[in-house]
Amino acid sequence: MVQGRQRVQVTPPSPKISDFFGTNVFGVDQMKHSLAPSVFKKVMEAIDKGTKIDPSTAEEVASAVKTWALSKGVTHYTHWFQPLTGSTAEKHDSFFDAHAGLEKFKGSALVQQEPDASSFPNGGIRSTFEARGYTAWDPSSPIFVFEKTLCIPTIFVSYTGEALDYKTPLLKSMEAINDAALPICQLFDRNVRKVNASLGVEQEYFVIDKALFAARPDLVMAGRSVFGHNPARGQQLEDHYFGSIPTRVKNFMMEFEIEALKLGIPVSTRHNEVAPGQFEVAPVFEEINKATDHNQLLMDVMDKVAEKHDLKVLFHEKPFAGVNGSGKHNNWSLITDTGVNLFQPSNSARENLQFLTFLVATVKSVYDNADLLRASIASAGNDFRLGANEAPPAIISVFLGATLTEVLDELEKNGNIKIEKGDNMYMKLGISKIPEIILDNTDRNRTSPFAFTGNKFEFRAVGSHANVAGPMTALNVIVAETLKQLAKDIEKEMNGGKEKKIAIVNVLRKYIKDSKKIRFEGDGYSEEWEKEAAKRGLSNLKATPEALDVYERKDIQALFERHKVMNPLEVTARHEIMLEDFIKKVQIESRVMGDLALNHIIPTAISYQNKLIENANGLKGLGLDHSAAIETIKDVSRHIEAVKSGVTAMIEARKKLNKEEDIIKRAKGYQKEVKEAFFDKIRYSVDKLELLVDDELWPLIKYREMLFIR
Repeated sequence: MVQGRQRVQVTPPSPKISDFFGTNVFGVDQMKHSLAPSVFKKVMEAIDKGTKIDPSTAEEVASAVKTWALSKGVTHYTHWFQPLTGSTAEKHDSFFDAHAGLEKFKGSALVQQEPDASSFPNGGIRSTFEARGYTAWDPSSPIFVFEKTLCIPTIFVSYTGEALDYKTPLLKSMEAINDAALPICQLFDRNVRKVNASLGVEQEYFVIDKALFAARPDLVMAGRSVFGHNPARGQQLEDHYFGSIPTRVKNFMMEFEIEALKLGIPVSTRHNEVAPGQFEVAPVFEEINKATDHNQLLMDVMDKVAEKHDLKVLFHEKPFAGVNGSGKHNNWSLITDTGVNLFQPSNSARENLQFLTFLVATVKSVYDNADLLRASIASAGNDFRLGANEAPPAIISVFLGATLTEVLDELEKNGNIKIEKGDNMYMKLGISKIPEIILDNTDRNRTSPFAFTGNKFEFRAVGSHANVAGPMTALNVIVAETLKQLAKDIEKEMNGGKEKKIAIVNVLRKYIKDSKKIRFEGDGYSEEWEKEAAKRGLSNLKATPEALDVYERKDIQALFERHKVMNPLEVTARHEIMLEDFIKKVQIESRVMGDLALNHIIPTAISYQNKLIENANGLKGLGLDHSAAIETIKDVSRHIEAVKSGVTAMIEARKKLNKEEDIIKRAKGYQKEVKEAFFDKIRYSVDKLELLVDDELWPLIKYREMLFIR
């Protein structure tokens, strides 16, 4: 702990979480108590069925919201939205009307506002001189109070209606998955009226001292350390994972959890992660739109609470080289309005056939659209994780586990369905005092980017800084596409005279066979799998620019348009925005490397080199052995020259690429001619100099000082 740091004491507002959970949320319970029954009914219809809220209802809601907010000392309100920057945005307006001399909040202000649509990334949808855009209230996500501001979750669209945010396509993809899944569900249960996608997001992050963060320009500017030699002890002892949480960090966790719980975010799990200084927080499952909003809000809460504890939270996917990076494990499932998890095996033959239907359809959708899933998680930061021994590889595959693999193989060959004891097997430990424990049918495979984990699929490849709406929108759409085709194929079988169950099994057998290449149960990090995947024809898109090419494909654009999620203009706009984001981040990292190398590292190394020369000359003058000093001088000199020449060449490469007008070529150039050509090369020599130069002279805070927080 940095000298002089005082631990912040944290006291929950009540011993029982239920006493303060959701107290800063204008949720269903609050609406029921403050709205007239007829108004409450209309709002619930808007939430459940997507019906439009009329002006008079909006006025009633606005009045109730204002009264509730003012009772909490709130002075301003904002439309809280998620532009394509990756973070959230808000513009605060005061309740106070100076002309009237009192607080006002109209229904029109609740429902709609007009931020500048050209100042946010839009991929060419809006020109600089075309500024009009709109935020519109999303009633399905609760209004909340954060830092004395009333926050109204909204979508963000252009004047001409195109989506400029993450939420709009996500909401449309939720409608798409419902429309596609409902007819399949009704083959098994006619009482099902709606299917909701649910999500639980496991959020990984690093925590370091705020003062140490501020002393590292690369962390401040780029979110990651571009230089830094591994400490003697990193994560190799595997003693940090699930270890005792440092007291200072635990106090920080307790406070951000309290604030999150007040906001209705159902955080339930905290623990140390694998790397030193790395941790995880996870909530229980929620409807996917709400879970996405809550994950974005949670990161904001964590950032602000960390400041109070003189800490800094790092959400970059790879802030420190040589130790594990961070991701978000997106646990996705489909739930009916009758309370059935469609990915939950059962003792019932009918329910198991339904389970297998949705399981096989999901596997088939991943096989058909693996490149789109890869593109959905592509970013400059996430590229540092993919393919390493810490996170899923860039090859998209599906892990099902031995039991389900056997079930699908049996079904494919013989048409038989065999699932013993529902979703569990039993394992005796052989110790009399310990009773039988339940062993899930599926072991966990941490090397799989898309794994079935008992009653859900875990999309593990999403980056820790990402807005989960992007990959979840893609997942919803591809599964909706397969389910639509599945319904047609089953109907065709039934029209041909097949009984319903036989028709379903016939189609499933074909889908299992067609998608078999995507299933993999082994080590996703191994070279053998890379070779095997190539034989199977699976893509291995290791870099963001090439992964994003999928958005230019006409079939992918048609896929989004067919399900009314995005039109081709919106898809290509996102492609351009993601390429721009990649270019800018690599460019920033390149500039930070150049600045640190030329203005900090090289001057320090030269100064140390001069001292060595003086010492060597002194030893020589005394007739003593100075060969070791000479060798060190040569090593320092060699690395100084490598850094200087590398930075100079990198700057020239950057200048050339900045003249390239084609954004795709420019992005791929930044990948090949800047990132791949120079980042590791320059870093190698800088990190060697860190070991050679006197510790007291080295200008950067070292890993050993940042990672082991107490």
